Order: sequence, then structure tokens, then C-alpha cells
Amino acid sequence: MVFLRSLEGQTIDVELSGEKRYTGILVDHGLDILVIYTGEKFIYFPMTHIQQIRKHQDDSTEIIVPEDRNAIDMITDLSYRKVLTHSKGVFVEIFVVGNLPIHGYITHVLTNYFVFYSPVYRTMFIPFFHLKWLVPYPDNRTPYSLDKSSLPVNPSNVTFVRTFEEQLKKLEGKIVVFDLGLYNNKIGFLNRIENNMIELITGDKRSIYCNIQHLKTVHSPDYS
Repeated sequence: MVFLRSLEGQTIDVELSGEKRYTGILVDHGLDILVIYTGEKFIYFPMTHIQQIRKHQDDSTEIIVPEDRNAIDMITDLSYRKVLTHSKGVFVEIFVVGNLPIHGYITHVLTNYFVFYSPVYRTMFIPFFHLKWLVPYPDNRTPYSLDKSSLPVNPSNVTFVRTFEEQLKKLEGKIVVFDLGLYNNKIGFLNRIENNMIELITGDKRSIYCNIQHLKTVHSPDYS
């Protein structure tokens, strides 16, 4: 994009959905993703959730981009899928729903979703569309200061299928947690899926119907 190319190396303000704003140096961009350095970390923003980009107006803001960058930061011909693929096995912070970042690492990248392993939530399924940003950890850090030996390389024996919708179909008949379980009506027994709608039976035996396209994260106690 010509206008982004003109801003490379300059300090910009990025405004996201939900009135979240970040300031940093634009260090790289592709057709569907851009990267800024805030002075503390590199943040990868898929374009889908960016509402505005503008040049930062405070000339006193000085940010110096470090020369030593990890493998993710050195991707050529940047794209969202490339970032996800190169992030496999790298400890990252991601933001998807609510005000809670999720810490862990990507294990698989499929057609329209990726599989994420979190020490807290275990194996999670996250559609590409709902990822707001991704932050790679420095090479010497791990989530929650855990020893690397306690973070499994292959955390699940589950076979993953091509699309998010097909993966949800495999969860029929299981207890599931949608959107980190922030709301009571997002936890329950997945009874069936039909025409992109899910019937979820909650703890008090109510049937709730959810649109698959609005599910941001999915995990199940059966997929630990």
C-alpha cells in the first residue's frame, strides 16, 4: 500500500475496533497486516480490525527499534498467514476477546483458523478473523515464567481438520467453552450444529443458539 510505504520508519497511531489505540514506529506491512514497535514490543495487527492509521503528532516521542529481532520479525513479503505459520512453536501473546490477552503458542495453522496452546486454557481453536493482534515474546521469556520443559511440544493427540466449522462438528457431544467463558451462556454441552448455528445446552439446561461466525475462541475440557 502506497500510503503505508510513505509512513515506514515513522511513528504512527493505530486505532482498532473498541477504541483501542497504540503508538509505535511502523516497521513493516503487507496487504493484510502491519507491524509497529512501541518501544517495548513488536505488535502485529491484522488489517481487518484497524479503523484508523495516522501519523503521530507529538514530535517529542522517540522510539528506537532494536537491531536484534526474532525470526518472526524478519519475515519477507509479510502476510497474516506467514506470521501465523512462522509463529508456530514461538511463545506469543494474542488478543482475541474481552480485555484478556492469551499467552502460549500456535501449534497448527489450518484453512480459516489456528490451534493455540495456552497453559491456562489448553488447546484452543481460534478463527483467523477474530485475532486482534499478536506479540512475540523475547527469546528468553516463557508464559508465566514456566520452565520450557513444562510446555509440551505436541500438547494434544487430537487430529485437526481443515476448517473451523468442521472442527466444531467434531466437538458435538462434548462440553465446550466459547470466548474464554467470560459469559455463562458461552459454556455448555454442544448438542448439535446446523446451518452455521450451534445449539448449546447450559448448566441450567437452557438451550441457546449461537452463530458460528461470532465465536472468537473455542476450547473443551476433553482437549487438554
